[in-house]
Amino acid sequence: MQILTNTHIKFMSQRKVAMMVSITLIVISLASLAFRGLQLGLDFTGGTLLEVAYPTEVELAPIRGKLQSNGFEDAIVQHFGSSSEVLVRIAPREGVSNADISTQLFELLRAENSAVESRRVEFVGPQVGEELTETGGIAMLAALVCILVYVSLRFEYRFALGSVAALAHDVILVMGMFALFGIEFDLTVLAAILAVIGYSLNDTIVVFDRIRENFRKIRKGDAVAVIDTSLNQTLSRTLMTSLTTLIVLFALFVFGGELIHGFATALLAGVIVGTYSSVYVASTVLVSMGISKEDLAPVKKEGEQEEEVYEEV
Repeated sequence: MQILTNTHIKFMSQRKVAMMVSITLIVISLASLAFRGLQLGLDFTGGTLLEVAYPTEVELAPIRGKLQSNGFEDAIVQHFGSSSEVLVRIAPREGVSNADISTQLFELLRAENSAVESRRVEFVGPQVGEELTETGGIAMLAALVCILVYVSLRFEYRFALGSVAALAHDVILVMGMFALFGIEFDLTVLAAILAVIGYSLNDTIVVFDRIRENFRKIRKGDAVAVIDTSLNQTLSRTLMTSLTTLIVLFALFVFGGELIHGFATALLAGVIVGTYSSVYVASTVLVSMGISKEDLAPVKKEGEQEEEVYEEV
């Protein structure tokens, strides 16, 4: 990454194009969330989960047909880990216990193949699922509010709005991707989104620290030029952090198995989107709100001579 230490990329010259791309993606994400909705996992909806193992590879279509013909039309059937392992999800039913549902499911599957083995059974009540949905949403909102307060105290209100705009951008796009492609949204994905908020904030704070420092040091150039210089100075660190994180997440995505597939997917998308938003969304908000050197100039004490640093941008 040594070759990136002296870059002079004009990031802010493309800010209008970047904003159009972001707005388009946000609109698509919000439309997906509104019309398709999230495919909530058992953690949020409640119900019964049954994992079974077959001695050989098995096709899902006959299993779905067998369950549907026996009153389980809403059953979600999918491979889990390998083509010989199957996961069945059933929504809760009024008047029928989850234990009875799991027993009926296993008996139906065993009637087709006596060698099938039960690996795992999980039950989540609808009330628990509803509470998890509510508390999960509150957790994300609380995280954004706390970040807004923290950045306001550490920097200036325009920096706070820029950071929160970037975080909201990241959360909406990741959730929109899950809604658009019908990827299951469970507690591990919610944890991943909260981790994305932390990762994106850390990257944004590093950029903001350099922008604030350069606003006080650089005397030549306008706000756009100072922000471009700051972004170029932090570019090497940003790319190295993102790439090393992505390597680990890609390994989890490929080799981690079905249990953490959604978690790894959310983090992969979040790191990519978070890196982009730290460069374009957060910084563009600063420019749009008219940030200037005067806003960040240190207060001169009486009798203190200000040290000037002249640097070409």
